[in-house]
Amino acid sequence: MSSCRIVFMGTPDFAVPCLDMLVREQYDVIAVVTQPDRPQGRGQKLTASPVKQAALHYNLPVLQPEKIKSPDFEARLALLQPDVIVVVAFGQFLSQTILNLPPWGCINVHASLLPQYRGAAPIHWAVIQGEKYTGVTTMYMDSGMDTGDMILKAEVPIEPENTTGDIHDKLKEVGAAVLKKTLTLIKNRQGPRTPQNSKFASYAPLLTRELERIHWSQSAVSIHNLVRGLNPWPGSFCLFQGKSLKIRQTRLAEPGSSAANHPGRISRLTNAGFVVETGQGFIEILVVQPESKRSMNANDYANGYNITVGDVLE
Repeated sequence: MSSCRIVFMGTPDFAVPCLDMLVREQYDVIAVVTQPDRPQGRGQKLTASPVKQAALHYNLPVLQPEKIKSPDFEARLALLQPDVIVVVAFGQFLSQTILNLPPWGCINVHASLLPQYRGAAPIHWAVIQGEKYTGVTTMYMDSGMDTGDMILKAEVPIEPENTTGDIHDKLKEVGAAVLKKTLTLIKNRQGPRTPQNSKFASYAPLLTRELERIHWSQSAVSIHNLVRGLNPWPGSFCLFQGKSLKIRQTRLAEPGSSAANHPGRISRLTNAGFVVETGQGFIEILVVQPESKRSMNANDYANGYNITVGDVLE
């Protein structure tokens, strides 16, 4: 397989372990395709993607098309004559011309147990929905959104306090291991093709600002899952005294309690922070981030901002 010509497509940190694995296993990575450099931070400095940084570290050729579907780039890709294209969180849809290009297909590493959570934010949504398990699936790409025939899967448990960041870090390593097994099977012409049953499909759409807003009328469990699911990025928020307050970490308080006549009301202060009533049950706030401030322990916030029982979060 080391003689197999691979084009790797990926952009964020999630994709880097897969590229690391290809280099470590001495695959012939003939090009790395990633998104163009983007402005980041307060200074809006042009910044290379994590995949580009890794590729440059390995002295691999880097291509950064603004539009991968452009005829010029398709022609350039064809000249490379890849045997297989490996795609991991690249960020652009491939054209049918590209999908048809490599004789061994375009292989995608997707961060869910397909057909569940097809789409852009599978890890976030698995945590937000309170799933007990998620995982990684490799598949042969087709023209649909994450609808190709599956090759291999690997499950990963989601512990009750896990955040999206925790699961992201687990899955990126699992993804590299599953990709390694997948390429070995393909080399030996033993790669299975399991069609997805769309009857069991669910979707993980892009995150929106409205999703980030905490509605205290929801249950404590739902709010806790939302906070975990949006941690570390983009974060969930509410309003307090007219200003945005990000809620960074929570835990369920007083499980089994159901009465909450005033969702959003602070019911008591604790050594760690403060407890808030919800539509069903109570939730303890542990870490917050006031508007234009750094994250801090909720206890320090309560002391510094003179939080008292009866104050209401909106």
